[in-house]
Amino acid sequence: MTPLRQRMIDDLRLRNYAPKTITVYTAAVEKFARFCGQTPDRLGAEHVRRWQLHLLDERHVSWSAFNIAVSALRFLYGVTLGRADVVEKIAYGKRPKTLPVVLSREETARFLNTPTRLRDRTLLATAYGCGLRVSELVRLQVPDIDSSRMLVVVRQGKGRKDRVVPLSVKLLDLLRTYWRARRPPRWLFPGKPEGGHLTVPAVQRLCQQTRRQAGLAKRVTPHTLRHSYATHLLEAGVDVPTIQKLLGHGDLATTARYMHVRSERLQSLSSPLDLLDGLFDASPPAAERPSAGDPS
Repeated sequence: MTPLRQRMIDDLRLRNYAPKTITVYTAAVEKFARFCGQTPDRLGAEHVRRWQLHLLDERHVSWSAFNIAVSALRFLYGVTLGRADVVEKIAYGKRPKTLPVVLSREETARFLNTPTRLRDRTLLATAYGCGLRVSELVRLQVPDIDSSRMLVVVRQGKGRKDRVVPLSVKLLDLLRTYWRARRPPRWLFPGKPEGGHLTVPAVQRLCQQTRRQAGLAKRVTPHTLRHSYATHLLEAGVDVPTIQKLLGHGDLATTARYMHVRSERLQSLSSPLDLLDGLFDASPPAAERPSAGDPS
């Protein structure tokens, strides 16, 4: 390990960055250095610009991946190397704003009823019933299920924050059945190797498999269940600040976007077309046929 890499890792640790973030940032800097063929302390803003264009034009990375690379380089130059002149020239990419995919209540029930394995059904029900991120889901431990207070404790979620979410009565019954059958010693959803928890890719694959078996046309990921949880709460009348706390969002604006996919509110609105009097009262026009000279 080079002294520069070690110093960057130390700087990240001193600021209490998550281990996963440290790994991702250092990997991004390593790829940048390999592309340029020199150590980053000998490189400048123009080299970073060439790297950014390479990411977009040659590697066709997503805007999320692009901005992760930007964050890593801004930390390297801004904190570890103390070169503010370079940082101010490293631009973030403007991410497209898209609406999250949300399942209807009927689609959610169909999806959750599809798995035949008790472990899989409990896992997906917990993801939806608590609105968890997939990383939070796989790291749940048996003591995190507080049945006496009907709460689930989410430990060290995004931003290194603990929070609690309500525990559904139906989910508690399912969890008790699952626990009696499997008796997980530590992690609620154990994985391999022995003593570890289930991996994020395993949950993602389960969602894809379950979607196909359920015959759903929508793309379903673990985060789709979280989106659906938030939207269904909003449709049930729960206010946005409360949903923000349940989801563990740091910014209210992040939670507020669910208002744009609230189907109950949208379905109650009328189109201006429906307000026009006398429109289409007559019998519908006959189907038009192209004339002889019509090229269509």
